[in-house]
Amino acid sequence: PDHQQRQIADQFRHVKRPLLAAALGRGVEPLPNGRMIMVASSLPAEGKTFVSVNLALSMSLERDISVVLVDADVAKPHISRLFGVDGEPGLLEALQDERLDIESLILPTDILKFSILPAGAQSDTATELLASQRMQAIVTRLATSQDRSRVVVFDSPPLLLTSESRVLAQPMGQVVLVVQAGKTPQYAVQDAIRCLGEHKPVSLLL
Repeated sequence: PDHQQRQIADQFRHVKRPLLAAALGRGVEPLPNGRMIMVASSLPAEGKTFVSVNLALSMSLERDISVVLVDADVAKPHISRLFGVDGEPGLLEALQDERLDIESLILPTDILKFSILPAGAQSDTATELLASQRMQAIVTRLATSQDRSRVVVFDSPPLLLTSESRVLAQPMGQVVLVVQAGKTPQYAVQDAIRCLGEHKPVSLLL
């Protein structure tokens, strides 16, 4: 419904503002690697992918920002399926083949300044690939793109369900932890924050 669309759009404007300020140093000291933003949750089905997509779309409306949405939920690549790119090579191929330039795998969309990096073909060694030096190099490559206005949003697996998300969080500059109202147990939120470590900038989104 139109009224709901407007309400959600306005809510995501509020959500993105402090994240962009910390990423780009707008009125505050920029966070190291702050343009790399991971959207996570404690458990499945808390709305993490909904938040990732809408946050990225809202950021792409900014006049001077471009956004890459990375499907890093390699076990259940919902974003790749949602956008119909689940058959395309993506993050996992780049992790396995150092000759692949990550930039060549980013797919433009019909929305200006909004691109997608698919998850790619599933792998039994996804955790090890995400934990590799190659992953660090890919994050650095995305962060140091010639497009200095680029923000990269990573949709990650649930923190308490897989080890991939904890590994993925290490090179991230910011983490948005999605919490479903009336459903997510308090202990799960606390455990998820502990997984991320004391020094990681974490924002909670109810």
